Amino acid sequence: MRRAAAAALLGLLLAGCATFPEQGPREWHEQLEGAGELGGPPVVPEPSPPPQTPPQPGQEGQGGEQQQPSGCEDPDPQVVATCLDPVGAIAVLPDAETALVGERRTGRVLRVQQDTEPELVATVPVDPSGGGGLTGLVLSPSFVEDQLVYAYITTPQDNRVVRLAANDPPEPVLTGIPRGATNNGGALAVDDDGSLLVATGNAGQTDPAPASLAGKLLRIDAQGRPADGNPDPVSTVLSSGLQAPGGICVDPARGTAWITDRRAGEDALHLVVPGPLPAPAWRWPDRPGVAGCAALDGTVAVPQVQSESLFVIRSDVNNLFVGAPEQQLQGAYGRMSAATIAPDGLVWLGTINKAGGEPVPSDDRVIRIQPLSAGGDNRQ
Repeated sequence: MRRAAAAALLGLLLAGCATFPEQGPREWHEQLEGAGELGGPPVVPEPSPPPQTPPQPGQEGQGGEQQQPSGCEDPDPQVVATCLDPVGAIAVLPDAETALVGERRTGRVLRVQQDTEPELVATVPVDPSGGGGLTGLVLSPSFVEDQLVYAYITTPQDNRVVRLAANDPPEPVLTGIPRGATNNGGALAVDDDGSLLVATGNAGQTDPAPASLAGKLLRIDAQGRPADGNPDPVSTVLSSGLQAPGGICVDPARGTAWITDRRAGEDALHLVVPGPLPAPAWRWPDRPGVAGCAALDGTVAVPQVQSESLFVIRSDVNNLFVGAPEQQLQGAYGRMSAATIAPDGLVWLGTINKAGGEPVPSDDRVIRIQPLSAGGDNRQ
């Protein structure tokens, strides 16, 4: 079993973080069914050693020995929820203390909060084959008023976007996204003007047709229609050329969006622009398994499944990456996938150790990472 003290990270993420209304969400009740041109060099250097940080409260026993999880009890103060199925997506609620978590294989959506048992709020029927299932989750741009949540799912017929409301069955928003034997996963985000960004896999197709919704970045409104400002006003397509997207992250301080993609021969991070995907802003020839991403004020953090770490890079005002990247949380939580930024600037991550990793008794877990304090101590 692996344990490690949670690493301090992303101090810069506190600067310029988004603000949200103070109103909390209404209660949901259980529903049982229903050298790139952007800066460089864009290649990964040798990883830096994991930072050494003081032990976290609750992680040391007598004599300095680390406490290990016992069943679903995890002494790590950064762990918010335990004993989940592999986590496909996370959406943090406006209170910054609670999140909705989607399990990829089961389609369950659970409400999680530290020191509270996860609460089942919806079950979305999904087909997890070919990397599909429930792989995207995002709050409505007007969540405080409408309490709606959007999910990207795979069904036996297609991949699609559905809308979730408390006590109601999933409502289709955008259907007919091709599914195939591989690359069915997708991702969701909300851009800076409130439109929904939808990343779709290529469903195993080498070169999907321009009219196909496979391998695209779509931009739609709340009803699934083309969003205002798309390159083609009658098309949902904003960009093309994706293969197996892992996550989309919108930087609320800058309004820029990034997308990760697991490509043939390399993993890549792209800056989102209309039209065909540009050259990668960063590329990983060793293919560490890039997954979700989180961005704030020029810092981009990318969980990597195979390397079991969080890759952090920083960009200047021109979105050119500067300084040395950091490889953080090396081996601390195993295989991490989903990532998002909370309204208070903290980073939430989900693990997928039950899907090919080496799970500890409390896996799979949702983790909330505390940024580095001014004094360099990550303890709370």
